[in-house]
Formats: sequence, C-alpha cells, structure tokens
Amino acid sequence: MSSQKRITRAYQTAKRISFNDKSKFILFSDVHRGDNSLADDFANNRNAYFHALKYYNNQGFTYCELGDGDELWENTSFKSILYAHKDIFDLMKLFFSEGRLVRLVGNHDMVYTNPKYVEKHLHSYLNHTTGKEEALFPGITFPEALVLEHEETKQEVFMLHGHQADWSNYKAWKFNRFMVRALWKQLQIFGIGDPTSPAKNNRELIKVERRIKKWIQEHKNIITVMGHTHRPRFPNPGELALFNDGSCVHPRSITGLEIENGAISLIKWHVATTDDGTLKVAKRILEGPKKISDYKTF
Repeated sequence: MSSQKRITRAYQTAKRISFNDKSKFILFSDVHRGDNSLADDFANNRNAYFHALKYYNNQGFTYCELGDGDELWENTSFKSILYAHKDIFDLMKLFFSEGRLVRLVGNHDMVYTNPKYVEKHLHSYLNHTTGKEEALFPGITFPEALVLEHEETKQEVFMLHGHQADWSNYKAWKFNRFMVRALWKQLQIFGIGDPTSPAKNNRELIKVERRIKKWIQEHKNIITVMGHTHRPRFPNPGELALFNDGSCVHPRSITGLEIENGAISLIKWHVATTDDGTLKVAKRILEGPKKISDYKTF
C-alpha cells in the first residue's frame, strides 16, 4: 500500500468530532514520555509540559495527542513510563474523565493498535499505595487520525501522526524498534541520534513532508496537522495548509498548536527567567492566531 493510500485510509477511518468557534483544543505530539532515565528525552521538559497541561485543563481545552505520546521503542513496557511520570498521567485522567482527551497512534506507540495490549496496560493500573487495581483510561482507543468538522461551515481539520507517509516507520516499525532497543538507545546517551528518524535526518523529513503535501494538494487543500518530524510548521492562509505542532522534546521547550475562537496558533512553553532571577514556566505565541476559515480549499 502506497503512502497516499495509507493517508487516505487514515482520513476515511478517522475519529470525527464537531466543533465551533467556542471550542478549544490543544494539540501536542511526540511527547515521548519515557522512564526518566538518561535516555528519556522528555524528562528535561516534564515541568513545562505538566504546567501546560494544568493550564489547558483549567481552561477547559480538549487535549489531542497526535501520536508518539509514550516512548515504547526504547522502553519495553508501559508500566515503567506510568510510574516514572505518574503525576502527568493523573492529570491526563482528568481530561479523559470529562471526555476531553483524544490520543492518536504514532510509530513509537504502534502497539496501541492492538486493543488487547491497550486493555491490559492502559485501562487500569496497580496502585502501589493501596495495593488495588484502579482505573486509568478505561475503554480508551487509539485511532490513526482525527477530523474536526465545523458545525456551521463544515470545514475540516485533519490530524494524524504522519508516519503514514514514512514506510520504514509504518510498515517496518518492529525492525526499527528492535534497532532502537539494541543500539540507538545506548548511543543516544552519548548524543548520537537514530538516522532513520525524520526528526534526526533532514532528508527523511523532507520526503515525509513532500508525500503529505501531495495528498493535501489532491484533496482540496484540507487543513492537515501532523507531528512525527518534530519540526514546527505554520503556513499562512493561501499557502498549502500543512501544519506541524513540533514536539515536546525540543531542547528546553515544548511546542504545540492551539485552536481557540475559531483560530489556530503555534505556541511554545518554556522555562523563563524573570528580572529577579526567579524561574517560571511561560507561554509564548510563535505564530498566529490565524482564522481557520481563512484557509480555503482549492
């Protein structure tokens, strides 16, 4: 199956949610929550991420995680990730309990395409304090894609991880996972990245983006949001409508996309220093806001 057919299948089988100009969404991807070891790229940004999620939960946003939320290539089980970042999963439970959490599958958490794996590991967990099994994300599912459809204009925002345009990370993900566990995880500690990853290989990044751009061009310029490459992207109205929310493993910051008041913005959360030397987590708008309605279909 070609990359174009894989993207089309993701679009056709996507979870669909209606929205309006009062709806609020925060889009993050490539969080890569790990086990808090030296190889856990997420650990450096966990405070910024946790603070951001608290803000979005308090403000009533729906959290859409566009794949690679959990690092299940480097780590052999979800349990080690859960207990390393239990406070974050407790916060995600609040979104889930109110129907404000959507998680898509990515290449680093492709095991979530197996409903039995999800039921075993994510529906509940053992609380070490009480010694009892407690609910985590009971009944959660991991679709490949999400489509937001505006209640009035019927304009769509199509979201996917993006590995559908990357054969080696979609069809051969088990081999890549083996290589990461056997080789690249150890080398990563010394600063050597996996060359098969689009996030570490500019040539692969360009190939993935080109394939998704082709799909958008052939489907009336549907607004499309992806992750996977870790490179933020924010087009202007009139340009090809391919957005990328970046990642949560940038050095000292996380990036994402906000949808609020019918507009979309590229944002960054980072640790900033005040004039008196105090450290605080701050949000900065990098691009936008731009009205979604201004991104016309061809």
